[in-house]
Amino acid sequence: MTEHSEPGLIPAAQLHDAAAVFGMLAATARLQILWLLSQGERDVGTLATDIGQTVPAVSQHLAKLRLAGLVHVRKVGRRNVYTIADPGVADIVRLAVRHHRRRGGALPGQAD
Repeated sequence: MTEHSEPGLIPAAQLHDAAAVFGMLAATARLQILWLLSQGERDVGTLATDIGQTVPAVSQHLAKLRLAGLVHVRKVGRRNVYTIADPGVADIVRLAVRHHRRRGGALPGQAD
């Protein structure tokens, strides 16, 4: 059977882990960071510029996302470059945005 068709309840430990992922996504800056990383890798300076926050603030968000296993980092010269760790996380972000749009909402910078 596939994951979504398993009968019965979700085990408590899995619910806890899933809730923790949604907790990470509850901060708008982290959600925006994941949205941008779903479009391709970026370094912290680029992400900071893109979302209009300071490098230290974005670094803190990235550290939390990294600890949660939602992003990977690799060194490129002196820069840290970030990517989404699991394509499923990008899918969650896309689905949330799609849901919002279907309900008539627009993302910042878009006309209704």
